[in-house]
Amino acid sequence: MATEALGTATGKVFKNFIDGEWVEARSGETFENINPADTREVVGIFQKSGKEDVDAAVEAASQAFKKWRLVPAPRRAEILYEASRILTERKEDYARDMTREMGKVIKETRGDVQEAIDTGYYMAGEGRRMFGATTPSELPNKFAMCVRQPLGVCAMITPWNFPMAIPSWKLFPALVAGNTCIIKPAQDTPLSTFNFVQALVDAGVPRGVVNIVTGSGSSVGTPLTEHPEIRAVSLTGSSEVGRIVGATCAKSFKHCSLELGGKNPMIVLDDANLDLALDGALWGAFGTTGQRCTATSRIIVQKGVYREFVDRLVERAKKLKIGNGLDEEVEMGPAVNKSQMETDLRYIEIGKNEGAKLECGGYRLEGKDYDHGWYVVPTVFSDVDAKMTIAQEEIFGPVVAVIPCDGLDHAIEIANGVVYGLSSAIYTKDVNRAFKAMRDLYAGITYINAPTIGAEVHLPFGGVKATGNGHREGGMGAIEFFTEWKSVYVDYSDKLQKAQIDRPE
Repeated sequence: MATEALGTATGKVFKNFIDGEWVEARSGETFENINPADTREVVGIFQKSGKEDVDAAVEAASQAFKKWRLVPAPRRAEILYEASRILTERKEDYARDMTREMGKVIKETRGDVQEAIDTGYYMAGEGRRMFGATTPSELPNKFAMCVRQPLGVCAMITPWNFPMAIPSWKLFPALVAGNTCIIKPAQDTPLSTFNFVQALVDAGVPRGVVNIVTGSGSSVGTPLTEHPEIRAVSLTGSSEVGRIVGATCAKSFKHCSLELGGKNPMIVLDDANLDLALDGALWGAFGTTGQRCTATSRIIVQKGVYREFVDRLVERAKKLKIGNGLDEEVEMGPAVNKSQMETDLRYIEIGKNEGAKLECGGYRLEGKDYDHGWYVVPTVFSDVDAKMTIAQEEIFGPVVAVIPCDGLDHAIEIANGVVYGLSSAIYTKDVNRAFKAMRDLYAGITYINAPTIGAEVHLPFGGVKATGNGHREGGMGAIEFFTEWKSVYVDYSDKLQKAQIDRPE
């Protein structure tokens, strides 16, 4: 089955996918998906959906769950294997689509698709490894075990920065566990999620098992979180939206996984390999134009190497090639949209007004090749106080704050002094310092001699404090979220045994 896209003068029209059919929104309204590197290009036109469309998708998923939950997990896994194979075949096409709609450079979008492929193969393996436990009973002639069961209909609300990888983190484990799904992609990047689901459809996922409804958070996201038949909501987004979704889900006792913001520190001690640390800083701060929840947005540098590090970082940041990500030589693309660009520029002004030293960047890139895109120059602030706004709040752009520190203990104090706790990193050649940092950095992820970005799909992904609510994506953490435990007792004594009451004296 092919994705139904109708050609128009301004771009292809994509429909919602509900109960195995491509259908228009009940409202009849649509919105445009614009290329942030060249806003003259309409990547596609998508449905502006509402509650009626959500209700139809939930009904389809509810009916499909009755059969899908009974399909043996190894058989469900075969569809994931096939979808991953299809994604591998289409990797280049899907990566180019992603660069067009999201802006990040083609090398990164290839990596985004590859992450979905890797997740698919990993989660397919869980179809034969969804282990429970057997355990001795405290009574004779009695068998005890626990097994996993699917939740039911699950809703996924995904962001624009990893528009295929993050949907794969949610859909693949939910599906192999036996759930049915409705996904609402970000309005800035729906095409990549459509491409991902297309691979699942072509791999043979039954009708109604996966559904896509596009639209805004208020018109689609809110009805999803409020719907009584949805048993779980998985959101990746801002901490502000996470608070609202968490509170809404709590009212009806839905499972709720929140993967939210970050203000991630990279510590550089005076014994660090500075060449390696600079490589990591450049990639961590400006990869994906800084638009990662794990982006290196604070660099905490020991005073003995502080000035050398700042000077060399600025020199390299100024040399980064900025432009349309489809150019293989471009190293950094645009902000995803005008609003994000304006947010970046607003925080830059705040940094200057608070007294941080602007070392480079700090403005919108304009000129012949840039006037139709949302480009912000890589920006480095030095002499940043740890309590400044630009050192405390998530910016989500190519803006990095460099903070001096006295030593390891001071660096860890600064690193932990924010409301977030997603990713962290330290550069040092001292194994004792490295292990102390591993213990004392209060974050869900810690890297040693690597930047704050680069998570792998078979390990838990998530954070602490305002970064989330304790659940994890990736690895077995995802299976934990999308399944319920059920304890089973088999008494073959042929008599009533009263557990703790019937104990021998």
